[in-house]
Amino acid sequence: MPAVSKGDGMRGLAVFISDIRNCKSKEAEIKRINKELANIRSKFKGDKALDGYSKKKYVCKLLFIFLLGHDIDFGHMEAVNLLSSNKYTEKQIGYLFISVLVNSNSELIRLINNAIKNDLSSRNPTFMCLALHCIANVGSREMAEAFAGEIPRILVAGDTMDSVKQSAALCLLRLYKTSPDLVLMGEWTSRVVHLLNDQHMGVVTAAISLITCLSQKNPDEFKTCVSLAVSRLSRIVSSASTDLQDYTYYFVPAPWLSCKLLRLLQCYPPPEDGAVKGRLVECLETILNKAQEPPKSKKVQHSNAKNAILFEAISLIIHYDSEPNLLVRACNQLGQFLQHRETNLRYLALESMCTLASSEFSHEAVKTHIETVINALKTERDVSVRQRAADLLYAMCDRSNAKQIVAEMLSYLETADYSIREEMVLKVAILAEKYAVDYSWYVDTILNLIRIAGDYVSEEVWYRVIQIVINRDDVQGYAAKTVFEALQAPACHENMVKVGGYILGEFGNLIAGDPRSSPLVQFNLLHSKFHLCSVPTRALLLSAYIKFINLFPETKSTIQEVLRSDSQIRNSDVELQQRAVEYLKLSSIASTDVLATVLEEMPPFPERESSILAKLKKKKGPGAVSVNELEEGKREGGELNGGGERGADNSAIAASNASTPSPSADLLGLRSGPSVSAAPPSAGSLLVDVFSEAGVNDDGFLSSATPPPSVVSEDPAPPLPESDELLHKFVCKNNGVLFENQLLQIGIKSEYRQNLGRMYLFYGNKTSVQFVTFSTTVTCPGELPSQLNVQAKPVEPLIEGGAQVQQVINIECLTDFCDAPLLNIKFRYGGALQNLSLKLPVTINKFFQPTEMASHDFFQRWKQLSQPQQEAQKIFKASHGMDTEVLKAKLLGLGMALLENVDPNPENFVCAGVIQSKAQQVGSLLRLEPNAQAQMYRLTVRSSKDTVSKRLCDLLAEQF
Repeated sequence: MPAVSKGDGMRGLAVFISDIRNCKSKEAEIKRINKELANIRSKFKGDKALDGYSKKKYVCKLLFIFLLGHDIDFGHMEAVNLLSSNKYTEKQIGYLFISVLVNSNSELIRLINNAIKNDLSSRNPTFMCLALHCIANVGSREMAEAFAGEIPRILVAGDTMDSVKQSAALCLLRLYKTSPDLVLMGEWTSRVVHLLNDQHMGVVTAAISLITCLSQKNPDEFKTCVSLAVSRLSRIVSSASTDLQDYTYYFVPAPWLSCKLLRLLQCYPPPEDGAVKGRLVECLETILNKAQEPPKSKKVQHSNAKNAILFEAISLIIHYDSEPNLLVRACNQLGQFLQHRETNLRYLALESMCTLASSEFSHEAVKTHIETVINALKTERDVSVRQRAADLLYAMCDRSNAKQIVAEMLSYLETADYSIREEMVLKVAILAEKYAVDYSWYVDTILNLIRIAGDYVSEEVWYRVIQIVINRDDVQGYAAKTVFEALQAPACHENMVKVGGYILGEFGNLIAGDPRSSPLVQFNLLHSKFHLCSVPTRALLLSAYIKFINLFPETKSTIQEVLRSDSQIRNSDVELQQRAVEYLKLSSIASTDVLATVLEEMPPFPERESSILAKLKKKKGPGAVSVNELEEGKREGGELNGGGERGADNSAIAASNASTPSPSADLLGLRSGPSVSAAPPSAGSLLVDVFSEAGVNDDGFLSSATPPPSVVSEDPAPPLPESDELLHKFVCKNNGVLFENQLLQIGIKSEYRQNLGRMYLFYGNKTSVQFVTFSTTVTCPGELPSQLNVQAKPVEPLIEGGAQVQQVINIECLTDFCDAPLLNIKFRYGGALQNLSLKLPVTINKFFQPTEMASHDFFQRWKQLSQPQQEAQKIFKASHGMDTEVLKAKLLGLGMALLENVDPNPENFVCAGVIQSKAQQVGSLLRLEPNAQAQMYRLTVRSSKDTVSKRLCDLLAEQF
């Protein structure tokens, strides 16, 4: 790089920076900056042409102001002009300004590209490097299109200087990461790979970063790099620290290059060529040997560089998993780090040993360090190191040490950090099940787990223990005895009550012979916990009580008294009330035989993978699982205990669940697709049917002389807090689920033509109890009655359980509007009045007529709508992913025409449409400018009516 002469110092810049630093307040700083900006603007706009030095100075001041956090909206052209200078300092400042301030979507990109092309073809290495750095810093798709074919040629050319090759390799890497589809190596592949043999170590270091990235995506094309990488690694490893003086770091030759070579080799399986494989094994052995040598320096940089290569070599050994000798040596080396004074080394050793424990060659070697790992679990100060120790104990566990490891993990659970308790619980539960020879030990372990960390025991854990107890006859009596004893503790976790209720309800008869656990004692013990439990647990206990009546007829009167009490049959919770009533009736009218048949013992569950293991797979840990395994785990998690949706609570009769509201029920079938049951047969004929009915007036709309009683114009009750969110969900779509709770699901399907629309509402009863006095009212608040004509047909007053009814609403847009009609729904469920209000998703964009126009017509119309009140603009942060196809779908759903190849910037979207109302037509144009780098949007809407521009802008800003 050329030296900067004294004449290049910018005194004006130094004075300005000094002034800024001497400012006593923020206001003074802003005042000084504004003064300087005004001066620079006048200089740029002045008649007198500025020389290169002045341009450079002023551009540099603008750059400094921007770095202070102030917006800069001029000076970009002057910076581009500096690129054509032949002076290094001027060109450097121009490229620096562009790299920092010019957006990848800027209109100046083409001018910048021309300047870059000139510098790349100049063969001046300094100018070429500046150009390559600018391409890498901006990294726009347009730059990738312009230079993706040129840069590989520069990279492999024989006359290219080493510094330029380094910049070219890293620039190509940047473009490949941002636009992989544009960087096609093709004929350059073999020549790029052979850069690994380059004499200059800097070129090799830069090239290997590029090759590693390319190999991950296209391993077959670059597999020839393996032998070259092994050869280069061998030369580095066998060299002395004096052989590579320029690239030796604290007596370690080329540590960064060594790590990158080892990482590149991890992209491929072990070499098939025996000679190459032998040379690589020799390299790895040399690295392990050097780790045992005394350090050549006491400085931390020396040990860091040395250990970095060692851990990368161990990662490669683990990746190959084919050399028993190397795996055992790696394990022994990591074992030495387990007691190292450096926390980071202990963490990395534990993490690597977790992977080694899964290898058949090194598992036994890992097990020899069990005491050290247990000690780390107990004494480490850093929670992340303790978590890795727990992971390693889990990985090294087998039948020979399972009881010891599970005992230690249970002991640690009592004092474990809250952040890792849930994962620890899952691991203990899995190990106890996986290595249980004596299932009484398994039952003891899980109950201990619930006692120690009950809050962190998920449903999968206690479901699983019940599944195993039901499937194994030899442990049922022991399990009943153990939970009975556990429930006698004064403070008992709710999960223990669930397990106890289920197991005693099924197998309480196995311990009923002992007077200390007689049927009545069992019942009283369970019922003493009843008032402390949540509703789902109480429901389970009620199911256990009805089971007791079947198992122990002598408890019938006592249990019936409990079921008959007001606290049960008049319970405010519908589920508990229904269970109490049904169980009471069942126990009263059913014969002994019928009762025994209905309440027979649960059948064994089908054997399948543990749902606990499926849950653990979803958690992040050192043992990664494949996507397929995760999907299986998700499916398994949805089938509790391997019995479909049958959970511990389903031991009662099927009638107990017949009327339970299900939050996931989809009565209307709206989630599975756009079709809605009971919808008209042809969506295309929807509006034709609307406007061909009797009572259509001359305007093509239903006569409004006497509006139906279900439509009024008075202010309704306040809508639900989430009404606005539900409204915004339907701005760009017409079909879906409008509202859903445990009782009711409301589906919607609508279509619009010109200023008319028709909406179908589907009310689904998700319970088995009928809705009575069901009524709906559509109200138009404020000025909306003069803007929107809404007519709703009456709805059926009775909705049977599990059924749905349909309501039709006709809509006419009289003029533009901002508010939305309100839908009020009232009905009685179980005697209680339900009353809710929602906003109907009727927005101004529903009445758009898409308008196709050419580029010239669009921008001509855009300029005509240039008055300030006709434009609304918002700049906002992206709240969703900036996927092009998703953006297009939302804009098409808005109702406007999406115009292709109109905007000069292909990343932008432009739309046109006309809003049809009875009073007038309102033309609207839209421009959406996404900035993927900053994750921001600029949305501009221009309309012939100001209120329409603002409303459309507000609606659309919520969609992106």
